[in-house]
Amino acid sequence: MVYDVLFDKVLTRMDPEDAHHRAFEAIRLAAPATRRALPAPRDPRTVMGVEFPNAFGLAAGFDKNARAVPGLLALGFGHVEVGTVTARPQPGNLRPRLHRLVADRAIVNRMGFNNEGAAVVAGRLHRLRRTPVGEGAVIGVNIGKTKVVPADQAVADYVESTRLLAPYASYLVVNVSSPNTPGLRDLQAVETLRPLLTSVRDTADRMTRAHVPLLVKIAPDLADDDVDAVAALALEVGLDGIIATNTTIERPATLRTDRPTVDRAGAGGLSGPVLAGRATEVLGRLRAGVGDRLALVGVGGVTTPQDVRDRLAAGADLVQGYTGFAYEGPLWPRRLAAATL
Repeated sequence: MVYDVLFDKVLTRMDPEDAHHRAFEAIRLAAPATRRALPAPRDPRTVMGVEFPNAFGLAAGFDKNARAVPGLLALGFGHVEVGTVTARPQPGNLRPRLHRLVADRAIVNRMGFNNEGAAVVAGRLHRLRRTPVGEGAVIGVNIGKTKVVPADQAVADYVESTRLLAPYASYLVVNVSSPNTPGLRDLQAVETLRPLLTSVRDTADRMTRAHVPLLVKIAPDLADDDVDAVAALALEVGLDGIIATNTTIERPATLRTDRPTVDRAGAGGLSGPVLAGRATEVLGRLRAGVGDRLALVGVGGVTTPQDVRDRLAAGADLVQGYTGFAYEGPLWPRRLAAATL
């Protein structure tokens, strides 16, 4: 209730990216007090050989540079996926690049993988792993292509990020599905995805003593046949899992927000409850195709405890959210984590 008033009266009057940065700093600074006051929900489960404290985690995009992992875990997330991280630092797209569709509890973003680069994030994770909180934390690392790198050098770019980051990752995610880096989604085509995933897998194995699970994150906009092809490829190259799904470039007719407001938000990835139907459909299709041979992470439109239960019922081993965090506030992770118990 308090957060609802704060959101309606204060945050909605701020630029969304500025509001994000202020909330981010508050979470980061409050970590010790939060950890003492609010014990995290626990229902340990082993997925991909990794023990997760509970099945609900924070999707990539919120903590791009691994700066607030302890504070986020203290709020109740069972795992935090940092990134997307690119091999080279980059500023991302020009602002404004984050827009709220409040009537739909949705967000349109075209951030463009703004991050400090793999070397800086690797150093931060190295230091975090040497702390009591960071040592046993489940931290996924999501990697993407540097914008200025041409498509024919994409594999080398992902390999460089893998070389630097795999030693500190509980699991590694190849992101080829963000709509905000030109040409990135073309890498979802099986003929280009195969050498990319194979090279990342080989590099991760060389850089780590223990097996680091590798997943690929796909878009909800893939045709069903392409979803099936990615699933078959994941099995072929020995991936550990698939994350379904990223944001959508579609603007469904079911949006409640008036069309002029949607148009003003412009291009970018749409997230929020409107994505739930297709994301769940893709998840169920994947589970039917791969059986229990791959781990599946359900994300996209996860807002309520029932959404969490629906994804688990559709075949998810783990569930993630992000947009709901912005709309529901700091007690939201704990509520959704409790739905997995």
